[in-house]
Amino acid sequence: MFDIYTIIFLALAVFIFLRLRSVLGQRTGRERPPYDPYSARDAVRTSPSEKVVTLPGRAAQPAPAATPAGDGAERWKGIAEPGSPAAAGLDAIIAVDSSFDAQHFLAGARAAYEMIVTAFAQGDRRTLKGLLSREVYEGFEAAIRERESRGETIETRFISIDKADIAAAELRGRVAQVTVRFVSQLISVTRDRSGAVIEGSPDKVTDVTDVWTFARDLSSRDPNWKLVATEAGQ
Repeated sequence: MFDIYTIIFLALAVFIFLRLRSVLGQRTGRERPPYDPYSARDAVRTSPSEKVVTLPGRAAQPAPAATPAGDGAERWKGIAEPGSPAAAGLDAIIAVDSSFDAQHFLAGARAAYEMIVTAFAQGDRRTLKGLLSREVYEGFEAAIRERESRGETIETRFISIDKADIAAAELRGRVAQVTVRFVSQLISVTRDRSGAVIEGSPDKVTDVTDVWTFARDLSSRDPNWKLVATEAGQ
């Protein structure tokens, strides 16, 4: 037979179970839908301080752009000259993708630039493959393979990225292309198989200008931009 304490505990357990079921087992109509990292709905709920950069990470699209909030000459202030081809291209991009934010794009482009240059020097094919278009990756990989066959290594260290400006922008069908001019300072040294320096200097800071073009298919759920073209700047 159960003693009085056992009966009390059983009664409490049944009561707690029924209370939990009444709360957890009912739908109130206010349940949040399953989280979709690519959903614009979730991006809009993100606070400004939590915006994610689509270059280079896999993340939800950033919140609606703050940069082009104005119209006309003010739309791309500090980004592109009013009436310029770059401004027209940015207008075309945001007409299709209202979440495009030029300032956050540039922040992501800076990060991607440093990651790509560093990964190339280290022969990090995995990182490069996620950031480059197929054609650009094939060119980078061929250069790495040739360098490795000669037993050469590259040491690269960024001192600063002084500028990252949008030089051009356009929309080709559903594919957005934005060209960025980078001005940076870095130290780069190439060594042969024996470790002797054959190019550059470990003590010399070099000024470098690169013009890179990034592209993204705006009809794709993938929010990432990829490097599709490179050239040395003047």
